[in-house]
Amino acid sequence: MKNKSKKWDTVDILSHSRHDWMNKLQLIKGNLSLQKYDRVHDFIEEVIIEAQQESKLCNLKMPSFASYLMTFNWSNHHFVLEYEILGNVLSLEPFDDSVTQWSKSFLDQLDKAVDFASENHLSITIDIGLEAEGVRFFFDFNGIIKDTEQLIEWLKAVNHSQLIVNEFHVNTYELTTVISLGI
Repeated sequence: MKNKSKKWDTVDILSHSRHDWMNKLQLIKGNLSLQKYDRVHDFIEEVIIEAQQESKLCNLKMPSFASYLMTFNWSNHHFVLEYEILGNVLSLEPFDDSVTQWSKSFLDQLDKAVDFASENHLSITIDIGLEAEGVRFFFDFNGIIKDTEQLIEWLKAVNHSQLIVNEFHVNTYELTTVISLGI
């Protein structure tokens, strides 16, 4: 595992990406040799969906945020992150820095607050709704949170001109929060 503060250069990214693709191809090859064709089909579908989501994330024109999410699981964290983009993709370029900074800070707080020995999982859903609804970011954590008070205090205190924390819920086993862009 890489250090959390590592700055990824192009060679590091390409090397790690190639390693991930080789692992996926090995899984397909292994399942083919075991004649588990249904599993091969399912796995290929998972890879296609993952690639489509990665493409949608990149098409948001938020390069810092996209890079952060796509490389997050390559570093040493106490939870696994996945993401999904819903709706029609549009450019969110003006919000790249603020969303990236908020997300990094929030995920750092979460990383400190969770039980290190538990299976922890964070799902980020970016919902590009209708114009009246705007763009919303849903953060949904499942696992064990040791320090709920620290997270609650951070969520109450956070203030950013471009982002609005609409709601949040925190207990020992889950956390949900919704932020929207101050458009």
